[in-house]
Amino acid sequence: MSIIQIKNLTKIYDGKHVEVKAVNGINLSIEEGEFTAVVGPSGSGKTTLLNMLGGLDRPTSGEVIINNVNIWNLSPSKLIDFRLHNIGFVFQAYNLIPVLTAKENVEFTMELQGRPSKERFERTKSLLETVGLGDRLDSRPSRLSGGQQQRVAVARALAPKPKFILADEPTANLDSKSTEMLLDIMEKLNKEEKITFIFSTHDARVMKKAKRIITVEDGKVLKDELK
Repeated sequence: MSIIQIKNLTKIYDGKHVEVKAVNGINLSIEEGEFTAVVGPSGSGKTTLLNMLGGLDRPTSGEVIINNVNIWNLSPSKLIDFRLHNIGFVFQAYNLIPVLTAKENVEFTMELQGRPSKERFERTKSLLETVGLGDRLDSRPSRLSGGQQQRVAVARALAPKPKFILADEPTANLDSKSTEMLLDIMEKLNKEEKITFIFSTHDARVMKKAKRIITVEDGKVLKDELK
């Protein structure tokens, strides 16, 4: 079942002397349960594409339809609410809140959703155990390695039970061991729980795990391959 449809999506940035088409008329469909990598060189448009797909960056034209909702027709407040309930994010820089513990970082989005404290705690504990950090609930980010912080970020992304997860260069700051562990966790979640993952990456290790590779260059899709 298709959960995301991207129709003629375009993003133009106004430079000093020329317009830059970061994304140039992309059409794509993403099925539920995919483990997909969007790849391409720096400046190819892959991060801009993910940001528009996640409701973070408004397109110049085109549509992003998620579960039959054209998200860019929503008001700003409704778009924020839609993101909160439908989209999980994993960023290159982890983006954990430094003053909160691992548990509190994971609970944060569920608190925004208004979920009861008992439910929040049980889901947080379960997720942190899933990513191998069941013994680090009370650790703040400064006491965690980069790989551990990124695993907390994955748990946080999963916490609100999103329709899919967008992961923008999630392995860029990790060593090979941490990368392998993180990818194994995400691959397991994809296979066993049918969680949809969409990566933006130039990491060969991510591409190796991906089941679909969408190659982007100059804002256009060059190749779309199933493995």
